[in-house]
Amino acid sequence: MYRSRDHRILAGVCGGLADKMGLPPTLVRVLWLILSLLPGPMWVLYVAMWLLVPEEPRKY
Repeated sequence: MYRSRDHRILAGVCGGLADKMGLPPTLVRVLWLILSLLPGPMWVLYVAMWLLVPEEPRKY
C-alpha cells in the first residue's frame, strides 16, 4: 500500500486506502470522518499511517 499522490487532501492516506480497496476516495474520506467522530484512536491511526506508509512512487 502507498499513500496516494493523485487523490490527496492532507497526506494521501485515504486516497491510498481507496486505491487499495478499489473504492472512490470520497467514500473512504467520509467513512474515515464518521469513524473519527466515534470514540477511539482513529486520528492516531491516521497519523501513524501518514508516518509509516510510503508515498506512491512517481509516474514518469
